[in-house]
Amino acid sequence: MSQVERIAAKLFDGRDLYFFDDKNSALPKTRKADQREKDDRPQTAELRFDPLTGDYITVASHRQSRAFLPPANACPLCPTSETNLSELPDNFDVAVFENKGPAFGPGVGEMTEAGNQPFGFSTNAFGRCEVVVFSPEHDGSLGSMPVSRIETVIRAWSDRTRDLYNQPGIVQVFPFENRGQEIGVTLHHPHGQIYAYPFVTPKTKQLLDSIEKFGPNFFQDLYDFESKGERVVLESEHFIAYVPFAARWPIEIHALPKRAVQDFSQLNEYEIADLAGFYKVLLQGVDKIYDSPTPYIAAWHQAPKVEKRNQFRLMLQITSPRRAADKLKYLAGSEAAMGAWVGDVTPEATAERLREVMQ
Repeated sequence: MSQVERIAAKLFDGRDLYFFDDKNSALPKTRKADQREKDDRPQTAELRFDPLTGDYITVASHRQSRAFLPPANACPLCPTSETNLSELPDNFDVAVFENKGPAFGPGVGEMTEAGNQPFGFSTNAFGRCEVVVFSPEHDGSLGSMPVSRIETVIRAWSDRTRDLYNQPGIVQVFPFENRGQEIGVTLHHPHGQIYAYPFVTPKTKQLLDSIEKFGPNFFQDLYDFESKGERVVLESEHFIAYVPFAARWPIEIHALPKRAVQDFSQLNEYEIADLAGFYKVLLQGVDKIYDSPTPYIAAWHQAPKVEKRNQFRLMLQITSPRRAADKLKYLAGSEAAMGAWVGDVTPEATAERLREVMQ
């Protein structure tokens, strides 16, 4: 696939900013510069090792001061106006910029491992965190946008995935969207994020263990199993979505490409166009289950830079804690403390309801 066109710029403190325009966009190819006074970036956060689990925990105290539900006239993701010098100095279709208060970065480099020093080990939280702004409009959601705009977002994910995997020390690139205050969203403007980690994340380690245990054709076997089941909710030429057999959340949808691709950068033109319409139907379906918008996390799992990454397949997981119109599932004792989940709704019932609303 040819690389998508992007317009590169810099923000007031040296952060990268990229504009991705829709096809046939009327926006100019040159954009206004950031007019804010120059400033320094925060130091790279600290990464601490937990010997109980083998996980690395980022301690990024500078994030305590980040914006929290500002009013629309002070939104940092709207285009800059005379009264609001935002993170976006000019108008845009889709924009991606480095997070002002990143959990990983701004420094990049090879991460130091704990090794034989498990107790009290810490190192630099190298990596990168980016914000993906889906629209200049303050209201709305990704699912409510035209298919052409969703395609632009996918092309931005593809571009950033390719670029980030080529940066020193980046091991895993994770595009995701947190939607809704119930999830913990602190900015209402439609947007997502990309985290580029200096290590393989715990969830992905578990998945790699499953591939090692059940064989190199794990994802093809998974596709074959789920595609023939009663929990399929949507299928297109190149993608399939289903409620997984052992779903944890009241609303949980997984999606796979039918071709074995490891990340967004490997999707071809036909797959990108197909995915845009497919994803819109999925997101709209989640919102149609109830009379009000449903909070969710849309997580795009991509292959990490490991020896057998070709055995991994790009995978979407949409999860929501909403178990009724006015009820949320909270992670309490068994789930939060022990990781032993109890499902509130059968996956088959969830799949049936999703099929109904997606028709």
